Amino acid sequence: LSALERQIFDFLGFQWAPILGNFLHIIVVILGLFGTIQYRPRYIVVYTVWTALWVTWNVFIICFYLEVGGLSKDTDLMTFNISVHRSWWREHGPGCVRRVLPPSAHGMTDDYTYVSVTGCIVDFQYLEVIHSAVQILLSLVGFVYACYVISIFMEEEDTFDFIGGLDAHSYCQDHVTLKPVHLSK
Repeated sequence: LSALERQIFDFLGFQWAPILGNFLHIIVVILGLFGTIQYRPRYIVVYTVWTALWVTWNVFIICFYLEVGGLSKDTDLMTFNISVHRSWWREHGPGCVRRVLPPSAHGMTDDYTYVSVTGCIVDFQYLEVIHSAVQILLSLVGFVYACYVISIFMEEEDTFDFIGGLDAHSYCQDHVTLKPVHLSK
């Protein structure tokens, strides 16, 4: 549900890179749930590998919005340089007042520099960081749970008696001593 909520707000902000990532994440989560319900450990392994990638992606997003290591939240990296859109939270965050300013002399009306946003309770980059931190937390919980489920499935496969009573444990307990039958005339 958290990934779906994030997907909606990324669509509103035309953030194409996160949209693709969220879409893949939702598909893999469904695949992992299917693997858990249908006892398919390989699907759960795919989920665990994806979870590691998902955590890495969210760490990148945190670094992007906090401008760590030369990254800048004002670039068009998240939109694949297709548009000048930014995070939806930039203009619509809690308490934000959005005001469109008249264009200046250079006549570029599509530029977001003509939108004034004031009074935000929480800046948009911190909201994006919170979203990513929640995704990391949920992914870590999902990773631990997936590892537990895989171990249970593998343990069940190891203890299953495929032939029907010929493994060492059941053979010793179920062994019946044969006694000769004396036929009397």
